[in-house]
Amino acid sequence: MHTRHREPQLLGNEGTLERMARILAARNIDPPAAALPDDPEPFSPLDALLAGMPPRYQAAVADHPMVLDWVRKVTEAAVAPSRGARRQVTTGPSLLMAGVVGAGKTHQAYGAIRALVESGIGVRWRATTAADLYADLRPRPGVDSERELAAVSRCPLLIIDDLGAAKASEWVEESTYRLVNRRYNLMLPTLITTNLAIKDLRSYLGDRVASRLAEMTTRVEFEPLDRRRYRAAA
Repeated sequence: MHTRHREPQLLGNEGTLERMARILAARNIDPPAAALPDDPEPFSPLDALLAGMPPRYQAAVADHPMVLDWVRKVTEAAVAPSRGARRQVTTGPSLLMAGVVGAGKTHQAYGAIRALVESGIGVRWRATTAADLYADLRPRPGVDSERELAAVSRCPLLIIDDLGAAKASEWVEESTYRLVNRRYNLMLPTLITTNLAIKDLRSYLGDRVASRLAEMTTRVEFEPLDRRRYRAAA
């Protein structure tokens, strides 16, 4: 008995919907509008970046000269994992931005990440406030805090916002040291913002953390102006 050969289902670029379209076209039948998917919108690296950013900072632009200099240095340090591949952030300098609340430090930090992506650099990054970081690292049932510390420590680019805002304690100092020391040893770029004056960092963070930060970061003192209040008044 003759068995009719059935064309196999195709996966990948030409699947069931595409096969249906070819059959209808062979019979001079117009496919219904909903039968074929629309062409996918291009999803750029900038789109991916913005999807992971808080809405408040999606339009952030870095314009501080020392922040732009940091972007340039990290861009120069980026390497391609293979020939023809996109260059990625691997190692690089860190930046500590100090100033009063509302001075624009967080805006500059997110703007710096955007500047890297717009320059064509691949960035695997993570942003957290110091308070959220300590909450994630604090030992508690059902959570492997050591694994979390390892993940944050090895993230190619990390933003730590509001360092010094959490209440000081031996555990906070020790956790901060472990994180900073690992990133110091791995030479991973870290963007840190703090409301503390640089001269006050040592008394809050301790000698070990302050020493690591002094060596691994360029320090930027923002002018004592609360830009949030200024914009509100304007």
